[in-house]
Amino acid sequence: MKAFVIAGEPSGDRLGGALMAGLRKLAPDITFEGIGGPMMQAQGLESRFDMAELSVMGLAEVLPRFAHLKRRIRETSAAILEAAPDVVITIDSPDFCLRVLRRVRAASGVRTVHYVAPSVWAWRPHRAQRMAGLVDQVLTLLPFEPPYMEAAGLRADFVGHPVVAERQASAEEIAAFRKRHGIGDAPVILALPGSRSGEVQRLAPTFGEALRPVLAAHPEARVLVVAAAPVAAAVRDLTLTWPGDPIVIDPRGQTTEAAEAEKRAAFAAADVALAASGTVSLELAAAGTPMVIAYDMNWISRQLIKSMLKIDTVTLVNLVSETRVVPEFLGADCKPEKIAPALTALVDHPGAQSQALALTMERLGAGGKAPGLRAAEAVLDGLR
Repeated sequence: MKAFVIAGEPSGDRLGGALMAGLRKLAPDITFEGIGGPMMQAQGLESRFDMAELSVMGLAEVLPRFAHLKRRIRETSAAILEAAPDVVITIDSPDFCLRVLRRVRAASGVRTVHYVAPSVWAWRPHRAQRMAGLVDQVLTLLPFEPPYMEAAGLRADFVGHPVVAERQASAEEIAAFRKRHGIGDAPVILALPGSRSGEVQRLAPTFGEALRPVLAAHPEARVLVVAAAPVAAAVRDLTLTWPGDPIVIDPRGQTTEAAEAEKRAAFAAADVALAASGTVSLELAAAGTPMVIAYDMNWISRQLIKSMLKIDTVTLVNLVSETRVVPEFLGADCKPEKIAPALTALVDHPGAQSQALALTMERLGAGGKAPGLRAAEAVLDGLR
């Protein structure tokens, strides 16, 4: 059995790695081709090109790289047709992946599965209809998503999010991490300015300024920054002017396993976090770390997306728990003077989010079968 798998960003790579591990367990003879990052490569994938080339977010940000992305779309669709796999699995990154599938579908009847439903409940509801005819099956991360996909005529399976099955750092690992980085018993503020180059460049200065009044109120606190490998150099440069002499956790030069262990310990060691919007909110929830979310993008993209949003929060913890306990500062509200008071309040009262974090994990399948395995079962069932 052969699967062609495509992921275009770190969160998709994580999903792909868990799915591929599940497929290996259920179908040991499976082979993989495609595009992915270190998690997928650890499962035997040799990526055709660097996944970071696809990690572009925002309508205006895509335009300067459109010609290059079009070439990658042609190359990828041609590679799928040449490989003749049993199934093509695309993971998130719909602007790239659906264009690839459109070209593939014009020349082949290969079964197609898309992992991560478009958030049609949030904005651009027509995306479900856009997928019909290109995608045979959708694997959803959130329990309320399948009806939206089924209404468009697609098979949809809720498989949960791999974050609920990921190992969390032990008390001993947290203590060792704190000792290793000279933190001791000091309160820790975790800062996560994103995993894409554009968002790091945009958010890092704002995060640094937001931390100044927080550290003025809590001078004993330490700032910890976990950098994603593709942007680690930029994160190091951009945090040089931050207050509090931040500790930067740089995964470059480490094995995937060592980098993940260090990240787990950092998330669990933190008392609170200031993070970019995205899947990272679920990783923080799994670690039991309360958070403030902040995000901004290109002005044009911000205006277009704002006009299309159908929801009052984009933070996944708020959505899954059906609460609004996680403060978020988006677009024009992503300002240091607005973020700082909310972060200071969270440092003072970190337990305010505990119930919502636990409920989020429960609703995403914590304690049940691993989502990666459930996703693999759904793919194989679809093939049958």
